Amino acid sequence: MLALISYKYWQMVVPPEFIPYLGSHVCKPNCSQNLVTDNVEVMEGDVAVISCRVKNNDDSVIQLLNPNRQTIYFRDVRPLKDARFQLVNFSDNELRVSLSNVSLSDEGRYVCQLYTDPPQEAYADITVLIPPGNPIIESREGQVIEGNETEMTCTAMGSKPAATIRWMKGDKELQGISKVEETYDHMFTVTSQLRFIVTKEDDGVPVVCIVDHPAVKDFQALTYLVVHYKPEVKIIVEFPDGLPREGQNMELSCQAKGKPHPQQINWVKVDDDLPSHALITGPDLYIENLNKTYNGTYRCFAANSVGESYDDYILYVYDSRAGEGAPRAVDHAVIGGVVAVVVFAMLCLLIILGRYFARHKGTYFTHEAKGADDAADADTAIINAEGGHNNSDEKKEYYI
Repeated sequence: MLALISYKYWQMVVPPEFIPYLGSHVCKPNCSQNLVTDNVEVMEGDVAVISCRVKNNDDSVIQLLNPNRQTIYFRDVRPLKDARFQLVNFSDNELRVSLSNVSLSDEGRYVCQLYTDPPQEAYADITVLIPPGNPIIESREGQVIEGNETEMTCTAMGSKPAATIRWMKGDKELQGISKVEETYDHMFTVTSQLRFIVTKEDDGVPVVCIVDHPAVKDFQALTYLVVHYKPEVKIIVEFPDGLPREGQNMELSCQAKGKPHPQQINWVKVDDDLPSHALITGPDLYIENLNKTYNGTYRCFAANSVGESYDDYILYVYDSRAGEGAPRAVDHAVIGGVVAVVVFAMLCLLIILGRYFARHKGTYFTHEAKGADDAADADTAIINAEGGHNNSDEKKEYYI
């Protein structure tokens, strides 16, 4: 009965003319034959190769079936009338077949069969990869004002499987929101939306939409940000160098950078009028013959279509007397040095006087020793001293 069922099964999958080649190969419980194959991914239009391999084959027949279970190859014979299938290798251990010019209709599960009892089968799934079309990147607006939000979309159409989309702004990766749609022909369209706040530093920075898909590499679209921002203003003193002094001339330059480029630059004096003979030439303010009445805050305004900015310069005019500025600092140093020397000399003098008085402390002359200083020697000093023996009569005492 089992033999009858097996025979009927092979009649369904094998053309009748090949049945005599089957023989009677029975795989016993300890059968060591092993049929294996691999899944295949192939780009549309390329060549797919299916390999049916048998380990320890005992002359059992190998055949390959298509997803409709039609025999493509029986041993080394091709019953299917499709010339795109070609035999690459046939042996007792392998049946290898190629399929050229693969199309989406070729996708499916292919069957490797080994004629044993019971029969063995292994499955090779062919997946046809279809790369997306060129990605399309679009921006909601061509120009963005700093501080505002911009929105961009990137679309990858007609791929299989669905692609994935990444975003890069400069060298920083940004996270977008993707949506996948399947079309009527089982293809996929992916759209990614990106939103972020721009700054003036983003002006000219590239934004890249990168499409990842098994069939393609380095697939991307690129656009550059155009950011408009109000001017950045800075006042530069062209001359004089150092502190401004009476009688000198002064030139201030207003440097303004913005996008679009500032078209309007104005000079004013805060809380006052500009000097009557001040000259404004483009971004420069020229004042000649400075004096102290010109002291104050000078302000430069710059404006474009985005906004207005300004910078201030505080003018203080110094008098023109000699010795001011850097030379005066040198004079102070010299005076300080002289004072230090004088103080040191006085301290030394006080120390010397103190030591002198300390050595002569307690020295005095008595009346009796008066005149002894002129004696030639000690004996003469005693004899000549007033109050000595020669005057002993003057010191007689009388007792009554």
